[in-house]
Parts: sequence; structure tokens; C-alpha cells
Amino acid sequence: MFGCVVTGRLIQSEPRQVSQTHFVFDIPNADNVNHVVIFLLGTIPLPDGFGASIFFCWPSPNSEPVWQLLGYISNQKPSAIFRIAKAKDNSLSNQTNTFSVPNQFINNNIAQIGLSIERLDELMQQTPVSGAMPSNLDSFAQFTNKMLENFCNYATSFAVTQAQMMPGSNHAYVPVEVVQRWFENFQKRMAANPNFWKS
Repeated sequence: MFGCVVTGRLIQSEPRQVSQTHFVFDIPNADNVNHVVIFLLGTIPLPDGFGASIFFCWPSPNSEPVWQLLGYISNQKPSAIFRIAKAKDNSLSNQTNTFSVPNQFINNNIAQIGLSIERLDELMQQTPVSGAMPSNLDSFAQFTNKMLENFCNYATSFAVTQAQMMPGSNHAYVPVEVVQRWFENFQKRMAANPNFWKS
């Protein structure tokens, strides 16, 4: 019914069923895992009106397991990507939730992804841990902003006052304000539509 993908690893398609509505994927060697994809295999749909809450548990040797809500999947939204790097950092928070695995041995280097089949109207009321969903700003937009910022810093490092300009020089000068205004306008356009440059 469910599948799990961790970057650079094989797909897991057989979670451990711990109750009629609860399933668990073990994520061994989880120290370097930053993102995980959870999806429906498509072989068995979820019951109508139901979805699956997705929880993350980073083991702690000195305390009970803490399950953090990442989000959910459903027949209408059959897959989701979650960022678990922040969830690892927040694993000792006092967040409470409805997922638990009774009498479960947890290894210090094995994280777990829990799935709980629940009514969709209940899923919509839950709040995932902050930072679990990947940023909407894709890597191209991030690169573009960093590149433009670097260009502006470089160009403005050559700024001179009118008194510092060499008399009789045949070099063209661009006021720093023009470069800064262009940079600000470009950032606004990127924020409004990261694909504006394609048209």
C-alpha cells in the first residue's frame, strides 16, 4: 500500500504493520538522511474519506520516542516529499501527537517513519512540525538570488565618488543606485514568479 524513498537508497515498499491502521518504515543509518518521499504504491487505494498521517521519530537513547507529524498523503495527493533534517533537530521538543508504537525497540541509528490511516477531515486539522515541507523556492531561484547578490556586491565594490573619478578618462560609469534598484526589482519579480524570465 505504501512506499518510501530515501535519496541514494532502494525503494522500501513493505512497511511493518504494527496495528490495523499503523505502519512503520525503518530508516537505517539515518544520520545523513535529509529528505524522504512517502507515496501510495497504487495497488491498494486508501478507503474513501481517509488519508495517512506521516510521522517521523528520531531515536534518543535517554528518552521515550517522540513522533513528529510531517504531513499526510491521500488518494487525491498520493505522494509527498518531507525534509526531516529539521525534524531531527527538533526531536526532543515537547510536541504531542497521536502516533505511537507500543513495545518497540528503537536502535540509536535507526529513524522511523510512521503512517497512521485516519479520516481526511481529522488530518486537515493537524499541524505538521515546522520545516518538514521543502521550501517552495526551488534551487534555481535560490541560485539566482545568490548569484545576483554576489554580482551586486562585486559591482558596488568598485564604486567611486564623482570626486574620485579620473578626469579625461574614457571609462563609462554607472551609478551604484542604478545597480541596486535593478537588483531590488529583479528580486521582486523572482518572488512574484520564479519563472518570469522564461517569457
